[in-house]
Amino acid sequence: MSYERLRKAVEVFGLFEGISIKDIKKRHRELAKLYHPDSGSGNAELMKEVNLAYGVLLGYCESYRYLFSEDEYYRQHPDELISKRFMDDPIWGNGGVDANDSLGHF
Repeated sequence: MSYERLRKAVEVFGLFEGISIKDIKKRHRELAKLYHPDSGSGNAELMKEVNLAYGVLLGYCESYRYLFSEDEYYRQHPDELISKRFMDDPIWGNGGVDANDSLGHF
């Protein structure tokens, strides 16, 4: 698959960066309801384009290599990084006590 093909699929779906597979599937359902030939305003050609784009996007996501490093985790979850940085701070945090972790682990 070329980058151009992937970029075209992203355009067809109207996606932005940082979207999940769940969001892609949701968007496909929305577009299918809109363009399916059996719907009132259906368009078989656009539905074909949507389905082709969906295949490209899923194929890309299935071959994507996920990183489980600490840096990648905090890039994906910036709120956790803020919590980590300021949790023990006596002014900004709660002095090291995590209200969500009553058992003291995970």
